[in-house]
Amino acid sequence: MTGSLTPVGVGGLRELADPFVVRDPSGVAIRARLRVSGTDAAVLGEVGAFLGSLAASDLAVRCGQALEHDAASWAVRKRNLSGVSSARWAGSITKATHDQWALARRGQVAAMGWLRGEVGRIEARLARPLGAKADKRAGLPRGYGSRSEWHAKSRRVHVLKDRLSGLEADWAAGRVHVVRGGKRLARLRHHLDEAGLTEQAWRERWRAARMFLVADGESGKRFGNETVRITDTGQVSIRLPSALAHLANAPHRRYVLEATATFRHRGEEWADRITANRAVAYRIHHDTVRGRWYVTASWQRTPTPVLPLQAALARGVVAVDMNDDHLAAWQLDVHGNPVGEPRRFFYDLSGSAQHRDAQIRHALTRLLHCTRRLGAAAIAIEDLDFTDGKSRENYGRNKRFRRLICRFPNARLKARLTAMAAEQGVSVVAVDPAYTSRWGAQHRQQPLTTETRKISRHDAAAVAIGRRALRHPIRRRTAPPRTHQSDGYGHRAAQAGLDAPGREGPRPRVPGPRTRCVPPGRGAKAGDQRAQHRSGYAAEQQSWHQDALPLSL
Repeated sequence: MTGSLTPVGVGGLRELADPFVVRDPSGVAIRARLRVSGTDAAVLGEVGAFLGSLAASDLAVRCGQALEHDAASWAVRKRNLSGVSSARWAGSITKATHDQWALARRGQVAAMGWLRGEVGRIEARLARPLGAKADKRAGLPRGYGSRSEWHAKSRRVHVLKDRLSGLEADWAAGRVHVVRGGKRLARLRHHLDEAGLTEQAWRERWRAARMFLVADGESGKRFGNETVRITDTGQVSIRLPSALAHLANAPHRRYVLEATATFRHRGEEWADRITANRAVAYRIHHDTVRGRWYVTASWQRTPTPVLPLQAALARGVVAVDMNDDHLAAWQLDVHGNPVGEPRRFFYDLSGSAQHRDAQIRHALTRLLHCTRRLGAAAIAIEDLDFTDGKSRENYGRNKRFRRLICRFPNARLKARLTAMAAEQGVSVVAVDPAYTSRWGAQHRQQPLTTETRKISRHDAAAVAIGRRALRHPIRRRTAPPRTHQSDGYGHRAAQAGLDAPGREGPRPRVPGPRTRCVPPGRGAKAGDQRAQHRSGYAAEQQSWHQDALPLSL
């Protein structure tokens, strides 16, 4: 985003990317609560713990194989798991193991890229003199402010290089470090007093996080899933592992729960899929904080073609500037002119993660309802990426701004907006975020401010975002130099005010001609408009008529 790694274009400004329409999400996930009885909870806990132990052992085997894994070893692992569970449970466990191992590998790649960038930025600043200013045209960063800061950074770069070398060695050897249940929850075991938890409460969370009750769907099977089956009436049944067959209360080694599942959100789409026996994956999990059980259904949608940019912006756009505590939105027509008044949708990012997620959903719901009410079919947002912005090398001692960026839910907000807008038939247009706030405040804030309407920098930034999505320039035309203006002393657009006396009257007479001839409008009759018409009457006081044309023409 910023710094010496940003490509610089003409005039010292970095090259801007073209706006594009964001592709709709291809996956769908819905959740319903299971009001289970004590017997159902005990059975689900026992089955989940048993399958979780199998998943943990399979993950250990897969991590031990490292880069030597192949299809034959996969088949051996699946065969060993099928003997104590079932073929379908073994398939789900091995697939989850491979997904977790691949996720860890992608995390290693991302961590190595971040470390290389940090090392490069610190070394570039260490090479600069103390107190040197940044030179964006030459691509040179600023130097450190003091000798002590330079020394601390020189030590930090060695620490980062050591971490990078360790990651590169793990990547070359195929080693991954994975904790089933989560590393954060595992470390919380040593800080129970700070977290306000008892050992028993922590163990319940740990047991619930390590349970495995995930079943992949199968197209062509009854209701789209043979392992965890949910009928159109909401009845939930589970195919038990062979080692727990004694818990079955239905034929074919199945256990039918007393609780029923009712999907309120997208229930009709889910019902259409299971009626047609199309694949639906299910995950049953336990929320120990609330003491509730939930089931999540997920499936893949057929990818839809992306709407062309011109078609998406045919009815204008609602531009949105995302901020720490609100969304600043303003509607723009196809010509880039603001329509109506700016709107703000506030949310609170304090509290728990669930509270913050709910606040974001409510703000986006109000934004989408406002967009449809205004008649627009597209929302323009900035394609922000705070991966580089979180670095202390970019903002140095500005800890307040770094904390603000770190807590800003940029990725979640964009993912939520894309998914919710697709359900409302609204397109999302992403634009380059470069200079939108600066140019919006410089060129759009003052002209849009009136006596009854105060425009903030965020509202002006929203206008800049919308104009960039519509491919209109953000900056206004500046006045030419004094020597290039029409009369050499002022701008040609400068007019007399409404309260200026004699603004509609003649120009003041300049006493005495500067040359022998008197220029027009400077004589004694300069104020008499009738004297300027040779017929003796003003041209505006009589009707104009065409003389007869001579026959010679």
